[in-house]
Amino acid sequence: MAARMKITVTVTLKNGVLDPQGRAIEAALKGLGFDGVGAVRAGKMIELELAEGTPRATVEDMARRLLANTVIENFRIDMP
Repeated sequence: MAARMKITVTVTLKNGVLDPQGRAIEAALKGLGFDGVGAVRAGKMIELELAEGTPRATVEDMARRLLANTVIENFRIDMP
């Protein structure tokens, strides 16, 4: 079996884009009595298991074409 590596792609909304999920989380935390909670932004984390040696450019292409909507989202890739 070929060697595999785990890649993490973190997708977040760009600044200025409304985040209703983040606002709902913020309100819920405050409603539970967690004082001091400021603005909350929600995102998503995607784990990929890829063949060892997969180029970063390939992962960036995956993120741009499918994993993130680059009009309203940023992404960060963490790979070995």
